[in-house]
Amino acid sequence: MSKITAALEDAVALVIANTPAEGAPQTNRQRVHADRAFATILKLIAPRIRHFIRQYGLTQHWDDAEQCCAIGVHRAIQAYDPAKAQFTTFVNWQLRGELQGLRFRVMTDQRPSARKVSAVTVSLSAPARNTDGEDVAMESLLVDEEALDRTESAAAAYLADKTRTVLITQYLDHLRSTGMEQLRRRARAAEPRRAALPGQPRLRSALYPIDPAELAALEEKIAEHRDAIERRLGGSVREESEDAVIRERSRQLAKRAAGTIADLARAMPSFADEACAGMGAGAITSRWRRAGGATGLADHAG
Repeated sequence: MSKITAALEDAVALVIANTPAEGAPQTNRQRVHADRAFATILKLIAPRIRHFIRQYGLTQHWDDAEQCCAIGVHRAIQAYDPAKAQFTTFVNWQLRGELQGLRFRVMTDQRPSARKVSAVTVSLSAPARNTDGEDVAMESLLVDEEALDRTESAAAAYLADKTRTVLITQYLDHLRSTGMEQLRRRARAAEPRRAALPGQPRLRSALYPIDPAELAALEEKIAEHRDAIERRLGGSVREESEDAVIRERSRQLAKRAAGTIADLARAMPSFADEACAGMGAGAITSRWRRAGGATGLADHAG
């Protein structure tokens, strides 16, 4: 046994000795010893790795070939059995297998089908020339022609969804504010008339208690509006899966909400521009739909 072979056997034995059992954690000391021994193995078989890289014609892919050889060494250590063969013999087959697989992946022009059409394998890192005659990396010349359209479409859909959420929230807040004002007026009307004492102001409508049942009914109505509008405008539920009565009620709620939402949009600073000035509900929602919304108020509410 030569000195290199003996050194390889010792280094492999050290890696195996510092490899924990399955399921057991590896200590820091074991990790350090295993890494040092693995580095020693790579250093000892470096001439063998260089020989195989040249033999398989992978000199143009040298870095990738060295990484594949390191993976092959690691797999060889994991499956090595000293009782069956020496490590130098066992690791040769692992290196050959990894390099053969790499050549099959990167040198596709060596296949018979590629030779018929004179295909040539090129590296993306290889230098190339652009239209100005300057040397650039080949990967910089690859252009995805659909990337801009996909980016704009995704951005428009995101903005449309955010806009829809803001407008629906604003509309529901408007419903709640209007409903609360009506409940306060009703509570004040239900209170018996009292003569105002001299020097004392009349009670404000906000001080009259609101019936909890009526307040709960208001919130239930707002929740019903939210569900109907989001179903119609968000497209989360297909109309074919809805009951005919529910579908018609949702359409009517969304239709009534469209005008109010358009008025609220015109009053909001983010929509109060010259382009929205004088627009009706259909015009504003059509502009929203053209901006990228998957569904629009005009289509669903009409």
